[in-house]
Amino acid sequence: MALVPFLQSLGLPFGWAWFLSYAVFIAVICLVLMLGVAAVILADRKIWAAVQLRRGPNVVGPFGLLQTIADAVKFLLKEVIIPAGANKVLFFIAPMVSAILAFIAWAVIPFNQGWVISDLNVGILYLFAVSSLSVYGVVMAGWASNSKYAFLSALRGAAQMVSYEVSIGFVMITVLLFAGSLNLTQIVNSQSTGDILAFTHWHFFSFLFPMLVIFFVSSLAETQRPPFDLLEAESELVAGFFVEYSSGPFLLFFLAEYMNVMMLCGLMSLLFLGGWLSPINIWPLNIPALGIFWFLGKLAFLFFMMAMVKAMVPRYRYDQLMRLGWKVFLPTSLLWVVLTAAWVLVFHHHA
Repeated sequence: MALVPFLQSLGLPFGWAWFLSYAVFIAVICLVLMLGVAAVILADRKIWAAVQLRRGPNVVGPFGLLQTIADAVKFLLKEVIIPAGANKVLFFIAPMVSAILAFIAWAVIPFNQGWVISDLNVGILYLFAVSSLSVYGVVMAGWASNSKYAFLSALRGAAQMVSYEVSIGFVMITVLLFAGSLNLTQIVNSQSTGDILAFTHWHFFSFLFPMLVIFFVSSLAETQRPPFDLLEAESELVAGFFVEYSSGPFLLFFLAEYMNVMMLCGLMSLLFLGGWLSPINIWPLNIPALGIFWFLGKLAFLFFMMAMVKAMVPRYRYDQLMRLGWKVFLPTSLLWVVLTAAWVLVFHHHA
């Protein structure tokens, strides 16, 4: 990293210079992500209000821009209430597990060419592992709360998250077959081209377009976004698996949810929309410095689509949720894995 030579010039040995440079980089990334969460929460509320012809947050700060920060301060200043029969250790560990897993998933997400904490050759497998662990935070919170409502919601959540992780996994397999790599940077670079209309080489405009649709809908279910927010169904579960949480621990669950939403939007842009690549391959649109803005723009567009779904689509019943995951998405994504492998083999794709 660029900071390593500077720290070495100050007399630090290479090991300490490398460690401190990565510590600073990770701290900056975490700060940016938390500010990003504040921005997308505000955008979510604004978009929902606009669809319903309401004003939305408009009091705290200009145009309500500080509303999310004010809400966070409110949560931090509130009292932490622990249910009498709760398992206190697991009760506090659960939100920490959810938040930590939401942060570490970003370790392999590249923001631009070379802008990544850890450019793993098996970045896709790393994300598989982290996403499969995220269900533990939900289950621990529901069980440790000593509440039947929280426990029922945790059971729903475990079934829902596991069901749609399978479809997301098969979708990722089709992309890595096309790109010939498990490394996210190489997957983006496989979509680059010298043509002026660079976007025609993105996976979005290829044989994999149906997989983007499945990934998008599965991401809504994986992060418990409407219309798949069955973990928080007010009529049956009284706010879901975190019903007994307040103050800081509740804020960690909220942070983890939106961090995962942002991560999946970013992952979709990397896998299908060319990541940091410009859609038009002409100067100055294709200069490397603009890559971060293209990536964030695509991420913002995908989040806008998620927010519009939240505002317009009614909630599914639980049997409809399970039927969609197991009887529609799973067979379709599995079939597409076979078809993609055949396509790559027959047409000698660049993989």
